[in-house]
Amino acid sequence: MKNSLKTGFNFWATSWIITTLGLMVWLAFGSGSSVLVIGWVLTIAVADSLSDALGIHISEESKNQSHKAVWMSTIATFLTKFIFTMSFIIPVLFFSLRTAVIISIVWGLLLIFLLSYKVAKDRKDNILHTTLEHIGITILVIILTYFIGIWISKNFS
Repeated sequence: MKNSLKTGFNFWATSWIITTLGLMVWLAFGSGSSVLVIGWVLTIAVADSLSDALGIHISEESKNQSHKAVWMSTIATFLTKFIFTMSFIIPVLFFSLRTAVIISIVWGLLLIFLLSYKVAKDRKDNILHTTLEHIGITILVIILTYFIGIWISKNFS
């Protein structure tokens, strides 16, 4: 995969997974509303994907990348974030909110594992160390956002 596509895919896929999981956990346990979770995930899918795509576009332009490379990174960023963010809505449509969040966490951790595995393998790094480090950070985000959601629910409801 070309470097510009790797940049768009790896960076933004990781950002999307952690942002979406954090927000889902926070909203699910803070509000208990499936409609609110779906609304925010849709908002992330559109607004955040477009925002990040423009950010990577400008960043790649500042590196004097070719016009084609800039647009490849831009499109890869948007499509990666949009499509995969939308995948988090599927469990919310078919399961109770609590079950949907658990499914989403498993899905997100699996994706982080696969991304981490590929990166470690490409770099010839220790696969176990790399994947555990990245999964650990993801789990930390999930735990923190869970407690933030509970705290907000108790103090601002």
